Amino acid sequence: MPNEHKAGFVNIFGAPNAGKSTLLNAILGEQLVITSEKVQTTRHRILGILTEPEYQIILSDTPGIIEPKYKLHERMMLQVKSALEDADIALLIHDITQPIDEFEKIVNGLKLKVPAIIILNKADLLKNNKEVEEYTQRYKERFPNNEILAVSAKDKRHVEKIIPATLKHLPEAPPYYPEDSISDRPVRFFVSELIRQQIYELYHEELPYHTAVIIQSFEEKPTLNVIKAEIIVSRETQKIIMIGKGGSMIKQLGINSRKAIEEFLQAKVHLELFVKVRPKWRDNDNYLKEYGYNS
Repeated sequence: MPNEHKAGFVNIFGAPNAGKSTLLNAILGEQLVITSEKVQTTRHRILGILTEPEYQIILSDTPGIIEPKYKLHERMMLQVKSALEDADIALLIHDITQPIDEFEKIVNGLKLKVPAIIILNKADLLKNNKEVEEYTQRYKERFPNNEILAVSAKDKRHVEKIIPATLKHLPEAPPYYPEDSISDRPVRFFVSELIRQQIYELYHEELPYHTAVIIQSFEEKPTLNVIKAEIIVSRETQKIIMIGKGGSMIKQLGINSRKAIEEFLQAKVHLELFVKVRPKWRDNDNYLKEYGYNS
């Protein structure tokens, strides 16, 4: 008898900056979700689809688990709740250099009802393999019923062990998505995320957290794509910083974003950026809904 086809939802949970998005990209083998050294970069739940003849794994990146300060944060945590409800398997990711008690607090708060694999990320930050083994052993003693893998998502070390570990628990089912699908999100979403990633890299302090990116138009022409995007900020002073002296910063943002989008689309792009002030948008239900942060 041939093996039955397996398919299911494998959802990634963890603290901000544990490396969830980097891990998802590493497993998929391509840059699907944006990453940044800054915490809380991921605001949306994003599906990445890995299809092989024997299985289809639908991976889900979720926002880092935090105590909400704004309605935006509340929407982000609702996406974590949604991911908990439809998970077949949980990947619990933790920065191996951070305290084990912090991880245990998150695990207890999740109240998981599905198989969970513990991924100790950033193993490259430890001195040697002996130290990695010592850290891993502590988790094995605390979580004896879970498989525990020490990896480095950044340089893809031991990431290949995650799929076989996942397949042990994946249910038998037909594929959920066509075999050429890589995500459930439209191209516009990824374009807005790429612009937001450049904002995180170009601007400092709190400014990236006060911004949202909306694609106003996306026109595919024979020789290039014409894209117009709005960057939403909370205050007039932030708009001044975003634009920069003589428009220098917004110009650089446009150059960086266009390069990233062209690489993603594998096509030429003409990009226009506009900055709008929407006071307290992170606490405004109407704005949040308009910007795609649905409850």
